[in-house]
Amino acid sequence: MTLLTTVLLAAFIALGIWQWNRGAAKQSVWAEFLREAPAEPLAGRSIDSLPRFTRIRVRGEFHPAQQFLLDNRSHGGRPGYEVLTPFVSNSQYVLVNRGWVPFTGYRDRLPDITMPADGAREIVARVDELPAAGLAGGRAAPDVTAPWPKLTSFPTAEELATSLGQELPRRILLLDANVPGGYVREWSPPGLAPDRHFSYAIQWWGFATVLLVLYFGLNLRKVK
Repeated sequence: MTLLTTVLLAAFIALGIWQWNRGAAKQSVWAEFLREAPAEPLAGRSIDSLPRFTRIRVRGEFHPAQQFLLDNRSHGGRPGYEVLTPFVSNSQYVLVNRGWVPFTGYRDRLPDITMPADGAREIVARVDELPAAGLAGGRAAPDVTAPWPKLTSFPTAEELATSLGQELPRRILLLDANVPGGYVREWSPPGLAPDRHFSYAIQWWGFATVLLVLYFGLNLRKVK
């Protein structure tokens, strides 16, 4: 019993520390995402060189003839897609997430995401990573032989670049909600809220406390 108690106690404490550290790390990420900062000009820099969540202003033009639909993206509990549209600035391509559109109800009927190619414009957006799948089985690269827009699920930047036929940065841009030309854009920090991790940590430490109480309670009873 002593050996088992020691092993479980160490495991509960370690799991609590792990969750607490995850919460602290997530708190830093969320604070950076929620930080209100003015958009800065891209000024010829690569978005891969910027800190994640940096808000930027960049001038260029959309290429709506070649777009991607990110599958398995929900909003408010509803299934749908997120729209990735190439944006070209100083001959450099970057994919801009223009927001969420609902599932049409038919897998073979994709939503209409056409937009006019109306020349140069300035956009404000936030630097972010491509969504990542929890399991490799949830991934599907875009079919290079399929017509545009191409359906894909948790693709890599390399797969998107191959399908597009252009070099792409590893990161994408999240179009600001007040910029015209997009869909539903209620962007939120990634992952679970920090408080959830702190709560899990306290639960694990609570298990450790209960274990100690049971151990000493049972052994004191034996002594009596």
